[in-house]
Amino acid sequence: MIFLRNKYSVCPGCSLLCDDIEIEMKGTEIDKANNACIKGVSRIKDTKKLESKIDGNEVNQDEAIFKAAELLQNANNPLIFGLDNSTTEAQLEAIKLAKLISATIDDNSSFCQGPIVNAILKNELKTCTLDDVRDYADVLVFWGADPSNSHPRLNSKYAYYPRGKERQRGWDEDRTAIAIDVRESSSSVLCKDNFYQIPPRSDGELMTALSSAFSGKMPKVSFDIETQRILKLSNILKKAKYGVIFAGLGLTYSQTGIETIKNFLTELNTYSNFHLIPMVGHYNMRGFNQALYNETGYVNRVKFVKNESGNLDIKHGLQYSVLEQLNNKEPDTVLIIGTDPFTSMPHSVAKKLKEVPTIIIDPCETLTEKIADVVIRSAKSGIECGGNAIRIDGTCVELVPIINSGCLCDEHIICKIMEEI
Repeated sequence: MIFLRNKYSVCPGCSLLCDDIEIEMKGTEIDKANNACIKGVSRIKDTKKLESKIDGNEVNQDEAIFKAAELLQNANNPLIFGLDNSTTEAQLEAIKLAKLISATIDDNSSFCQGPIVNAILKNELKTCTLDDVRDYADVLVFWGADPSNSHPRLNSKYAYYPRGKERQRGWDEDRTAIAIDVRESSSSVLCKDNFYQIPPRSDGELMTALSSAFSGKMPKVSFDIETQRILKLSNILKKAKYGVIFAGLGLTYSQTGIETIKNFLTELNTYSNFHLIPMVGHYNMRGFNQALYNETGYVNRVKFVKNESGNLDIKHGLQYSVLEQLNNKEPDTVLIIGTDPFTSMPHSVAKKLKEVPTIIIDPCETLTEKIADVVIRSAKSGIECGGNAIRIDGTCVELVPIINSGCLCDEHIICKIMEEI
């Protein structure tokens, strides 16, 4: 028997958290996820049941939780990493756990979008919502970003194609799309003549040249691009009524400092009205950043330390990033939640997990679990359990479970670990 659910579901495939997914069931199994992109369909329909493990041997979930608690309780310098694919509720519990065991806590934003999200939370960068983009944006800049592949429904649902309150004529007539990147991409093809190919790590130099053009000076760059094209780009940016820069990993990894980005946007906004949205990948990375910021004043790279009076001190800095911690062999136990270091980190760093007791909480099979001492299977957020998440633009979205797998969610697993400790 096939039937259609009577309300929409939210897709946790990426940080767009699309809320118009129509789920068709076949018995107790998900058969179709209508409106979802290929990334969303893959995540929603992959509900393969996996077992928890200790030293590679299958065990029940309670045994794995007890072993994880034992390892963390005996650790002198534990590290908690991940949580970008967990609900906000689970993230808050993980922060409580970090306080309880005096742990370092960090996430993937430590080596990608963290500085930009931090500047937004401090009101140092002007931002907006995706609904504002749809309703008002007339100039879109994909800077080091390829949403056609990273966030497949961004252009169809919010950015380029939809008609909005003040953009009734839709794409081409009411909106101008610009791509700035080191290579052609699916998104740059969409932008046609407004694709600007620049050498790696020259983003800051282009920003400086554009700032010169804004003030009527002749822009100069050391790479091969026509001056007239830079002047054309500066004019488009200056004339925008409501502009949005989608900052991707290409911009983040270009080594363009956050101060350069802030200064450029401030300069641009003396002539125009521009906003910036970071293209965070994992569905709730923005949620982790905001949760930790609210608790500590920092978006990542935090260590909790008990002082002589028994109170907690908060330490922050590059030395507490997951990359520095592993590279310097600081942790003596690592808890990884909902992420896979062996696919996201340099292998030279990730392989050092082999040298320390490692615990994984994840609903999916990962490369990292092959070296883990403990693997605890969790329910998949937004599909097998509910909660809240923060969308790419800072909007809170409620996740409602589609099916009941019987697995505990991240939040409850972390709570059980704390109870054992």
